[in-house]
Amino acid sequence: MNYLDEFLLIAVAHFFAVASPGPDFAVVLKQSVQQGRRNALWTSAGVGAAILLHVAYCVLGVALILMQSPKVFMGLKYLAGAYLAYLGVQALRAAKPGVNLNDDIADKMVPAEPVWFAFRRGFLTNALNPKATLFFMSLFTLVISPTTPTIVQVSYGVYMALATWAWFSMLSIVLCKTKVRGFFQRSGYWFDRCIGVILIALAIRVVI
Repeated sequence: MNYLDEFLLIAVAHFFAVASPGPDFAVVLKQSVQQGRRNALWTSAGVGAAILLHVAYCVLGVALILMQSPKVFMGLKYLAGAYLAYLGVQALRAAKPGVNLNDDIADKMVPAEPVWFAFRRGFLTNALNPKATLFFMSLFTLVISPTTPTIVQVSYGVYMALATWAWFSMLSIVLCKTKVRGFFQRSGYWFDRCIGVILIALAIRVVI
């Protein structure tokens, strides 16, 4: 109970951070429409697992090194930008579906992606996101008191990882509903390109 106020502040800040549109949302949306619920849920799990990585380096003090080393942080930004740009280009290169195919046949022709690939995609998207890095660096250096026990800080991290996984899993389920997914699939050719443009725009925004 001594850390309840601190936890509530973290929970509110995390909610607004995770709910704001960004690379995580764009990737989960893309996976939900193209690959379906199972794949999207694994992508969401990857996003949630990446939160533990951010928490780990903050608890270990690596966040202080990143704050004091602009070159290291800039390297992370360029790496994140390159990864998002790669995802964007892949979306732009998606093949145009045949005009005579109905939705069921077109859906079956989408090659199934291994769940490990989905998990890895979600993990890397969040892990390489400088916005997430800045958020957790700020959280652990400005909001969480240095006197807060490590076990309590880790529990904060576990909560944020689970909350992130739950949020994107909920989005995945909603986006995979037949009517929602069908709407995007009917305009899938243009949807892929819109997502590609968004990811490339996010990559540019991350870098500059």
